Amino acid sequence: MAPPFFAIISGAGSGTGAALARRFAQSYAVVLLSRKPSSYEPIVADIRASGGTAIGITADASDPAAVDAAFARIDEEWPGSKLAAAVYNGGAGMARKPFLELQLSDLDISIETAARGLFYFAQKSLPLLLSAVDSAPHPPSLLVTGATASVRGSAFFSTFAAGKFAQRAITQSLAREFGPRGVHVALAVIDGSIDTPWGKERVVNNGVEDGKISPDAIAESYWHLHTQHRSAFTQELDIRPFVEKF
Repeated sequence: MAPPFFAIISGAGSGTGAALARRFAQSYAVVLLSRKPSSYEPIVADIRASGGTAIGITADASDPAAVDAAFARIDEEWPGSKLAAAVYNGGAGMARKPFLELQLSDLDISIETAARGLFYFAQKSLPLLLSAVDSAPHPPSLLVTGATASVRGSAFFSTFAAGKFAQRAITQSLAREFGPRGVHVALAVIDGSIDTPWGKERVVNNGVEDGKISPDAIAESYWHLHTQHRSAFTQELDIRPFVEKF
């Protein structure tokens, strides 16, 4: 039987994506999109083992045909289900290089994933979110994972910042267009290193406890955004460890 509501996470991995999927799976069926099945399969298995409902779909966020196929698959799997929350958590091709060593392809990768990918994901998600405004338990939400580079271009991060600045601009415009129609669009600026399984050995903030951002804490912040009353929408949220410089 199709679930009444579902959430979709584009950019499912072992860190933030996994935490987001597990948090939203407490209330909704969840769809996880990623380029590789190995990124979402453990998360899907974990959610199902906990009694939740989840499916994983292989899709490159920068490939419109793959995104089209993913949404068609969701409609086949869960006909009649309403989209309650859509999260764009796609990577953005972080090339940390001196500017004169960069190639145009580095810029293209950043723009394609951070901006173009969000653009197309939003075009697929927003009609579904709008159709759920009158029935969803919380304001239907489009939530986007940003970074420090969304608001500040640092040395050696010019291409990454270009994509993230564009992503932030798209998110701001969508918030102004679709907020009055009942859809909450928000950007989370993640300012700091995330405590991912693959980055355990990396030392930041002198290795102090909680010097890295907990993915579960990020997920709780996203859930808070999703459940905000429409009289008090947050359009942009900064997240950082208590010891992070900013």
